[in-house]
Parts: sequence; structure tokens; C-alpha cells
Amino acid sequence: MRLNLLLIFTFYSLSCLGQTQSEFMNYVDEVHANKILIVFFSRTNNTKAVAEMIHEKVGGKLVSLKLETPYPKGYDAVVAQVAKENEENILPHLKTKISLKEYEIIYVGFPTWGMQLPPPMKTFLSENDFEAKTVIPFNTNAGFGIGSSFETVKKFCPKSHVLKGFSTQGGIERDGILYVMEGEKETEVRQAVNKWLESLQIFTSVLHFMNISPMGK
Repeated sequence: MRLNLLLIFTFYSLSCLGQTQSEFMNYVDEVHANKILIVFFSRTNNTKAVAEMIHEKVGGKLVSLKLETPYPKGYDAVVAQVAKENEENILPHLKTKISLKEYEIIYVGFPTWGMQLPPPMKTFLSENDFEAKTVIPFNTNAGFGIGSSFETVKKFCPKSHVLKGFSTQGGIERDGILYVMEGEKETEVRQAVNKWLESLQIFTSVLHFMNISPMGK
């Protein structure tokens, strides 16, 4: 809401100064990007690849969550540790620290682990205040979907506006299939990401209010 009011005020201010619609749209892009944060947790870099696709489309700041004590390299060891963390509600400590104060739109990306939200993302969501923020989840999985992960995001962000999430199949680490975002798969996922981002229509309402075309954005 604050960003929409800012854009409306700026539009009329620039109009009074004789600025063009193109100049205003450039300003919208700049303000938009400065208010966006893309945070992701990725083990095999598939979620990272999706985060980078989003970043290329919407701009903003891109941040990878890192743990103070990284997970073991072996798949079975990670599965055992995560199962214990989920069962005992253990939130691993993050090395990455982020202030959300300047951001209004926050994309959060993660793989599905045990049909749940990974513990490191739970830590990030629990340590920060998302009140009045727009939160947008995105996910990669091994073919079994998002599980309870998107619902868990909503539970951690009860006072925010959680938009429709995006999910796509990534690697299957259990079977030794790791990074898959290459070739036809990369093209397919990129197209799906772009279509999803356009469907969110985050700025369409304010531009429509001002009778401005988004100019193909």
C-alpha cells in the first residue's frame, strides 16, 4: 500500500513537471526493484537457479541463506538430521542476517524436504517480522510437490499478504540426480517462471488506476 501511494503521488508530481510516461515507467521499475528481496535456500542449486530467473525478471536484492554449521554432504546424513530437527522443532542457526525494513515484496525460495519446509527457511521466517509485507513463495521438489511447505510459510507470516507460489520439479538427490536446470529443462522452467510472475500482477492495479499501460512488462 505504501508503495502504491508513492507511485500515485510520484506520477502526478512528474506529470506536473512535464515528464513522459516512459520516464515514469522507468521510475516505477527503479522503485519496484529497490523494494524487492529474493531469499532462497538451496542445496543442489536448482532453487538457486529459479531464484536467479526471478531476479532477472523483477530485479531486487538476491540473498542465499547460509547456515552457521552447514549440513553434512551425504544425503542420508542430511535426511536424518532434518528429520530430527522437524521432530524436535529445532531451528538451525543462520550465518546470513538480513534486515527486512526497507523491503515490501519478499520472495522466499526453498526445496521440499520430507514434504515440509526446510528448517533453515523456518529459521529465517521465525527470526524476521513480515507484518504488512507481501510474501511470495517458490519451490523446487523431487516430483512429490510442495507438501505442507506453502501452508507453513503462511503460518509463519500471519500478518503478511502471501501470494500464489510457484513450484517445479528439480533434482532427485536420493537417486543421484542433482542439478537439472540446463538445456530444455532450463528453458521450460524459465517460461513457467515468467508466466507465473506475470500472473501475480503486483503492479497492474496501481497502473490501471492511473490509466497507464505496463508497456509490455
